[in-house]
Amino acid sequence: MHIIQIGFNYKLTPIEIREKFSFSEETISDAMVNLNQYKSILENVIISTCNRTEIYIVSDQLHTGRYYVKQFLSDWFDIPMEEFTPYLQILDNDNAIEHLLRVSAGLNSMVLGETQILGQVRDAFLLAQKIKTTGTIFNELFKRAITFSKKSHRETAIGENAVSISYAAVELSKETLGNITNKKVAIYGAGEMAELAVQNLVSSGVSEITVINRSLERAKELAIKYNAKAVSADLINDVLLDSDILISSTSAKNPVLSKTDLGPIQKNREGEPLFLIDIAVPRDLDANISELDNVFLYDIDDLQHIVDKNLEKRKMAAEQIELGLEYEIVSFKEWVINLGVVPILFALREKSLSIQAETFASINRKIPDLTEREKKVISKHTKSIINQMIKEPIIQAKEMAGREDSEELLALFIDIFGIDNEIKQDVGERIKRTRNIAQPKYEEAYLIDN
Repeated sequence: MHIIQIGFNYKLTPIEIREKFSFSEETISDAMVNLNQYKSILENVIISTCNRTEIYIVSDQLHTGRYYVKQFLSDWFDIPMEEFTPYLQILDNDNAIEHLLRVSAGLNSMVLGETQILGQVRDAFLLAQKIKTTGTIFNELFKRAITFSKKSHRETAIGENAVSISYAAVELSKETLGNITNKKVAIYGAGEMAELAVQNLVSSGVSEITVINRSLERAKELAIKYNAKAVSADLINDVLLDSDILISSTSAKNPVLSKTDLGPIQKNREGEPLFLIDIAVPRDLDANISELDNVFLYDIDDLQHIVDKNLEKRKMAAEQIELGLEYEIVSFKEWVINLGVVPILFALREKSLSIQAETFASINRKIPDLTEREKKVISKHTKSIINQMIKEPIIQAKEMAGREDSEELLALFIDIFGIDNEIKQDVGERIKRTRNIAQPKYEEAYLIDN
């Protein structure tokens, strides 16, 4: 059995290719169900975002699994295989597991440490679970990946520092003014950078936002998404009279505001501080504006310093997360190998419980006048004896499962402890299926409760 990841991402695949292989929310359920019908595909989860389309599968054969995922992509999107194969990233087993962990934690994102991808991975997994395209392996792997990523973000500072210009603009506003939830903010522009700024303002609790643009329709399109106001550019003077912050991000080739424009406005504001953050290139706001009293102007270079400093902090946090990756991979592989010996350990536990129950019943018959307390003490101690007796065999069975001659060793183990021989075949098949992705794990999961 193999875990395989096949997909397109922003690092290896140009956008004109990625956009051809994007699954919509309406079709992704059908796509996963359809993929599970292909030969050698036992489980699958599809993650489709603006920056990546990735397919994770559990397959009984390595080469066959790879081939049929490519065949599925060709069939589903009606694109010949040879046209997209050069752009595919294909990872197997350890590499595929590590990649999922890295993606979920935001280590492979365009913006290092962003948390949106974790939600997208979780949603894809929950959908796959709902439509039953996952099974034992992926139900465990994806839960572990999500838990690992949540813990990584909780215990490190990877998501705490601004690493996009739009985000940094909002963070600078907070650093300068403190609480900005009651501030009035104007956004000049309606493009991608402007929208990101609005998103960050809304998530920071700002409710009074006005979008200014030369095209009033564009301003309205953005404003309506975030319950903001929209005005045309010829009304900017009126907006600035009543604003605390202006974030400007237009595509103008020349400054849209100068000292001459803003002087009368600031005079009518009666000296109230005005914070201007220019995130446009070329700059929207003329540098001489900073000569005005109580006008504080910041440009993209000021913000880039914040971004660079914070990116270094995120890189340091990412290094901490990297240290935990190997443990997570080994831990998962150890869990997988236990699948092969579960029937043996369960049978050993059941046989031990049966012996303990028979012994306890015999004691009750021979000493019928035992008090309830005495019965509890005897039951507890007889179970303790059995636990001590089977502890080492459990460890040895799990060690055997990770060896090349595991089938023969576990068959001998079954004979030594007189476990039902029907289990031998089941164990042999399980070991074969999990051998490619598994390592032994030593834990006391099968000891008898006191």
